[in-house]
Amino acid sequence: MSVVLAIALRELRALLRTPTGWLVLTGFQLAAGLFWLALLDAYVVRSRDRIFDPYTAAQLDLTDHLVAPFFGNLTVLLLVVGPAVAMRSLAEERRQETIELLLASPVSGAEIVAGKFLGAWAFVLGAVATTAWMPLSLGLWRLPDPGALAAGYLALALLGAAVTAIGVLASAFTDAQLVALVLAFAATLALWIVGWVDPDPTSLASRLSLSRHVQDGLRGAVRLSDLAYFGALVGWCLLAAWQRVAAWRYL
Repeated sequence: MSVVLAIALRELRALLRTPTGWLVLTGFQLAAGLFWLALLDAYVVRSRDRIFDPYTAAQLDLTDHLVAPFFGNLTVLLLVVGPAVAMRSLAEERRQETIELLLASPVSGAEIVAGKFLGAWAFVLGAVATTAWMPLSLGLWRLPDPGALAAGYLALALLGAAVTAIGVLASAFTDAQLVALVLAFAATLALWIVGWVDPDPTSLASRLSLSRHVQDGLRGAVRLSDLAYFGALVGWCLLAAWQRVAAWRYL
């Protein structure tokens, strides 16, 4: 475990020392802030228009009409941020030919993959955590449902883990970061929209859809089936990446 944490800290420091990491973080914050201001302005306008109708004004719940849409916008950003953060994890090691040092050291391929994933995921979680002040700032007026906030951020964390794992897997198949980014983004986008093929909740396409398993969490519901889905997706991606790294020892 200490080896995995050491690799994870090394990966996280590398992300924070490169312009790419800060550009991704800045772009995420800027887009999230713009989304929040736009949603807040729309909510204020709707509330003002219904000020003389107490019944309909009471239906403008903060969680459903402001926080949940904001979380929905963040999920779209994570589809880009996750692959952008993870694209360098293994591709950069191969490009700089430092992967040979890792493979020659007493470190297993599973530890390398796990450490790279945890470092990239920690960066994504940090980016998501920096948006917490936006919904929490509503406490100056009326704090949204704490349970819904917790469930929403848990859903974002799970989605971040999934797209990061996909990015690590894509990074294991190329030494070009841009190629890894394109592959990872294409895979996450395909998983996001596959549910549109057949919206029936019992269909295979719907069960494989990332968006379907995120929606419940964004609405404040945490389901065991969603946790199992993200656990299986992350586990499969990391297992495939581990097999790819293990094959490098024989090349």
